[in-house]
Parts: sequence; structure tokens; C-alpha cells
Amino acid sequence: MKKLSGKTAIITGGAKGIGKATARKFIEAGASVACWDIDEIAGKEATVELKSNGANLRFYKVNTADLAAVNATAESVKKDFGSIDILINNAGITRDASMKKMSSQQWQQVLDVNLTGVFNCTKAVYPYMAEKGFGRILNAASVVAHYGNFGQTNYVAAKAGVIGMTKVWAREFGRKGITVNAVAPGFIRTEMVETIPPEYMNTLLAKTPVGRMGEVEDIASAYLFLASDEASFITGTTLNVDGGLVM
Repeated sequence: MKKLSGKTAIITGGAKGIGKATARKFIEAGASVACWDIDEIAGKEATVELKSNGANLRFYKVNTADLAAVNATAESVKKDFGSIDILINNAGITRDASMKKMSSQQWQQVLDVNLTGVFNCTKAVYPYMAEKGFGRILNAASVVAHYGNFGQTNYVAAKAGVIGMTKVWAREFGRKGITVNAVAPGFIRTEMVETIPPEYMNTLLAKTPVGRMGEVEDIASAYLFLASDEASFITGTTLNVDGGLVM
């Protein structure tokens, strides 16, 4: 039997990058997938691509920073698939600037998606998981939450908050059969890191013991493990997937 047979997973930010790779890996593991993303064009393209092998996949356009929209979309997923077993809080954005140059808008945009969005999605799906007595909630953190990163006051604050919320929810949800964990990627080959200057990236690679950037599949594999029954006794933890950059 495949690891996620009979399970339904919501993957936010599922249209591209890590989210799309996670959707593909979960489908291969037997899961039905609800792909949530604000980018409708990319979402529909990903759906066509991923459904080419007969996958049970649906795309939902949703802004995770909008609680009313998230609640309505979670209800639709429950109606369409019959259950919500796994939530991957993967959606995220960056609006980088040094503290002296960062605008209040840049601050708020990142907090709205990367922190409040995680709260909104978790709040929306929790009742369905609690009713069933089973759930896996996985939150996208980042290794920069552990050491800070120049020009990312907003992003680091949000990701540090995600790690904190993960621990709280693990304590609150455990008796309902729900585990909550975070995955903290290092520097992964996605569109988000393409803006990093080459000289800075070379410095990071020199500090990474495995000597390479991560691939989206590296994070997807971590999500798959933590969503599976093999990780049923793991909760409240943050798994660094960074090639040893932070130890």
C-alpha cells in the first residue's frame, strides 16, 4: 500500500516550486490533493500537468491571508473529497529590504501570508481533523528563523512565529490525534532564491557541508515522511532540511 493511500491533502502555494513538487510526490504516494494558490494561471497549468497520470487533484484559487475565503474553500474541499487529513502550510512570499528601508507595507504583506495565512488555514481545517480524530499539519518555516538574515526582518519574524505556533498547536491538538510539525528549508533552487546575488550564494554554498543547493524534491520528501504513519510519534518538531547549513 502506498504511504498516503486514502488521505486527502491540502497544499497551499501548490502551483509552483516546493508546493508543486510536494503535490506530485503526495499523488505518487496515493493521496488526493487539493492545490491551493492565488495564482490561477499557474494553478491550472499545474493541475493539467499533474493530472496527466490520472491523479485525483483539484485546484482552488484562494488567498490564504483572507480567513473568510479560507473557511469557504476548506468547506469545499471537505465536500469535494470527503475528508481533510493533511495540511501543508507551504504558501509564502518575500519582500526583502533592510530594516531602515523596509516599508510598513512590505512588513505587513509578508506577515499576512507567511504567518497569518498559516493561522487561517490551520484554524479552518482543524475542526474537520478533530472530528475525524486524525490529522497531519506541516508548516513551512525556514533556517533563517534560527540565525536571522540581512534584509529579511519581515520574513524571519514570520518564520520564527511559525516555529512557535507549531509547538503550541502540537500541545493543543495532540489529544485529537493531530500532529503538527514544521520543515525549515535551507536555500532551495526555486524562483524565490533566484534574486539572491551570486557572490552571496557562493558564500552560503561554501558554508553548506553537502556543498550544494537543495532541490524542491528534498523538501517534498521531508513533508511526505512527516505526513506518513512512519512519523506518527513526531510532533512539535522543526526539521531542518538545509544540507547542514545550520547545526
